[in-house]
Amino acid sequence: MAKTAVNYLKRHSEALVKDVGIEAAAALSGKSKATLGRYYSDDPEHGDRFMPIDVVAALESAARFPHVTAALADLRGITLSYDQDRKGDGKGGVNSDVVALSQRFAMLMAEYNASIEDGRISINEAKRLLNETLAIQKVLIDMKLHLEEEAT
Repeated sequence: MAKTAVNYLKRHSEALVKDVGIEAAAALSGKSKATLGRYYSDDPEHGDRFMPIDVVAALESAARFPHVTAALADLRGITLSYDQDRKGDGKGGVNSDVVALSQRFAMLMAEYNASIEDGRISINEAKRLLNETLAIQKVLIDMKLHLEEEAT
């Protein structure tokens, strides 16, 4: 597997654990906090370690977003869609989604502007940009669900 794909999966594994919370993730998965940390560590010693699929499933069932599943789909060029039984939470609607999308996009552009000020994007800046793009992706999924709800 290419190094960029490895890093991508590890970053999304870390996002999943942080979404659920390290303590809750350890309890849900039956793994120690140290073991969970090894799954997303970029240390060469743990470069070939990945979160087992049963752990991913357990954590994603408690997470706000399917981070690892989305990353795997992205790597294959696949677009995900929730099934009918998992429609939006009913809060807001398309109009509030458009407002949220505009706000998140503005935050992304502000972060990008600050990141390129010195002519290069550091690792921490790239992580912040990634977090903003993931936030936009979540808003877009909510928007898609609200649009599907209105179309039925």
